[in-house]
Amino acid sequence: MSKVIIIGGGASGMLAAIGAAENYNEVHIYEKNEKLGKKIYITGKGRCNLTNASDMETIMKNIVTNSKFMYSAFRNFTNEDIVSILNEAGIDTKVERGNRVFPVSDKSSDVIYGLKKKLDELGVKVHLNTEIESLCISDGYVTGVKIKNEGIVASDCVIVATGGYSYQTTGSDGAGYRFAKEAGHEVTDIIPALVPLETRERYPKDIMGLALKNIRADIYVDDKIVYSDFGELLFTHFGLSGPVILSGSSYVTKPLSEGKKVSVIIDMKPALDFDALDKRILRDFSENINKDFRNSLNDLLPKNIIPIVIDESGISPYKKVNEITKEERKKLTETIKGLKLHIKGTRDFNEAIITQGGVKVDGIKPKNMESKLVNGLFFVGEVLDVDALTGGYNLQVAWSSGYAAGKSIY
Repeated sequence: MSKVIIIGGGASGMLAAIGAAENYNEVHIYEKNEKLGKKIYITGKGRCNLTNASDMETIMKNIVTNSKFMYSAFRNFTNEDIVSILNEAGIDTKVERGNRVFPVSDKSSDVIYGLKKKLDELGVKVHLNTEIESLCISDGYVTGVKIKNEGIVASDCVIVATGGYSYQTTGSDGAGYRFAKEAGHEVTDIIPALVPLETRERYPKDIMGLALKNIRADIYVDDKIVYSDFGELLFTHFGLSGPVILSGSSYVTKPLSEGKKVSVIIDMKPALDFDALDKRILRDFSENINKDFRNSLNDLLPKNIIPIVIDESGISPYKKVNEITKEERKKLTETIKGLKLHIKGTRDFNEAIITQGGVKVDGIKPKNMESKLVNGLFFVGEVLDVDALTGGYNLQVAWSSGYAAGKSIY
């Protein structure tokens, strides 16, 4: 039996505690906040998209950075395993669009309740409002931690589950990166990910709050497509947000930081090809034949976006519909199926769902998340250089990596 200290009581920390306690270890969670799982409370807009019900191969494909590193952890702790833990604690789950898994209650607090119940059953000791100042390392072994304003607590193993740098209001302050560097590990550059994008165009501010549903968004870096998805997009006072933008942002945060050109092209009618859309426009024009162009698109597009489309098409808003040429119609279809916005940057960490970058995985054993440099020291969850798209994938990384670390300790 070992004494295990876990720094951080979030998703990966709680699963690390469950895994370690199942092996009859003495397990202590040290959490700087006043409660466990503070970030979980706000995931999925408070509903907690706790995992994805797709097969694990699909989940692997939705990991943007270092997916192969997670292979062993995913094989040994799957999406079905986290659902089973919650079900056994009395928390029922449901599957929604995109195979996203939520608690039936739509309350993230129920997920935390279920995990806390499991921790209590296993005898895990939780220390809230307690901040770890540093690791204690001697002769290549971790020997404990130093608690801020208190002292040193000895242990056989330490699991760093401090999270990344996003949502800093939940206590994410990057301490885990400092612990890693102190232990001799390399940490990559830290970038906000799953984050809204700022545009060079100013008109999104004029239509802020407008959500375009069932659109296709193609994202380009230096004129090469890097991401494409169907779904919902939201215009904001600074640019673009919404599910397709948040997921796509993970592919452009690094290129943006390197000064590369990034753009988003929106197809507002992806179900129609150019010919079908032209026929649809002709039909609408025939019903509005004597009207100004600006008054002819109300059945085709949301009202707020019409002035933008008209401006981008280059057609006079006051031109009569019956005077619009075939070439002008072609330009209109191209605008509707290819509205282009230029991206100048991302929002900051406080608006990012996750952090891209972290502890380099080549210094971590993928089977159990143990440091290759310091015996008995583990890194799990968002502190690692592993990130995924939206849809429950990042939480599955947290659950699986945390459990892999805890379960390997005896």
